[in-house]
Amino acid sequence: MKLLLSADGVRLEVSLRDTPTAKALLDAAPFEGRAQTWGEEVYFETPVSAKLEADARQVVEPGTVCFWTQGDALALPFGRTPISTDDKPKLANPCNVVGTIENFSALKSIRTGTKIRVEKA
Repeated sequence: MKLLLSADGVRLEVSLRDTPTAKALLDAAPFEGRAQTWGEEVYFETPVSAKLEADARQVVEPGTVCFWTQGDALALPFGRTPISTDDKPKLANPCNVVGTIENFSALKSIRTGTKIRVEKA
């Protein structure tokens, strides 16, 4: 299961895990959102709502694709956030881990307000 994220010339492939939230995102595609940034994290609202899953985490590796249940948003951390205590991204709240992005460093070029399109890959 894969999704393709496109934003202002950046194309990122997301390898999805086999989770209820990942399946819901795949079923909802295609959809679009407007990027927000929080430190070295890009996030944007989705049409999906999900409950917190048993393996939800707040501290993740860069390139982990997360679903923020409190904001119905995809969170794409690629480095430190304002609340990180080391080099790893620390999300605002525990989030469902839905997948990974290999070339996550391209997220650095996405700015607040940029339109992000999500499609099935």
